[in-house]
Amino acid sequence: MATVELKAKIRTEVGKGKARKLRAAGLIPAVLYGEGEESRPLVLSYKEFHPVIHTAARENVILDLKIEGAEGDEIKAIIREIQYHPVRRDILNVDLQHISMTKQITVNVPIELVGEPIGVKTKGGILETILREVEVECLPANIPDKIVVDVSNLDVGDSLQVSDLRIEDARITSDAESTIVTVVAPTVVEEKPVEVEAEEVEEKPEAEAAEKEEATEAPETESEK
Repeated sequence: MATVELKAKIRTEVGKGKARKLRAAGLIPAVLYGEGEESRPLVLSYKEFHPVIHTAARENVILDLKIEGAEGDEIKAIIREIQYHPVRRDILNVDLQHISMTKQITVNVPIELVGEPIGVKTKGGILETILREVEVECLPANIPDKIVVDVSNLDVGDSLQVSDLRIEDARITSDAESTIVTVVAPTVVEEKPVEVEAEEVEEKPEAEAAEKEEATEAPETESEK
């Protein structure tokens, strides 16, 4: 797991109004908390934080936090939560967790599927993804960026469970019986026959007979008109 350096400042003023001013200035309100520690309000630079959340392992990247005014205090942290504006998707707040590199932590690790299932390739099956991440317990240095799952051998009706996953130096704590992916049979749409009402069937011959009778009648003479 790579470590990314991130600078921060102590936030002396709190409140919604102050937070809005910080965001307008290109800064992000943040909170650092840890086990047995008092939470610390911080300020992050959006310009520096933006590349961090756009890495492949943004949720589990280890931050080497450099807090201005706290020289000599080496702080390792991970991102626990990013709060976004529901419409604009601007970052409203960031929660950081102070971690120890010698103590195990629990994180969610994304699952990446590779390959094309044989049931999809040869039988028109559909691959359904049910679980996109699993919970993992390990030392911070052993956090995997992702768990790669090969689905090439899955036929129609086959599935993979959490118990099928294998990772080194970590323990998966998600329910072992949870399904990750499954290949289901293609949906067949049956075409219903067009039903013609009996009245329409009966009326058609009568109408055709009437048309033939009119066609065979002799034309009227001038005296008959």
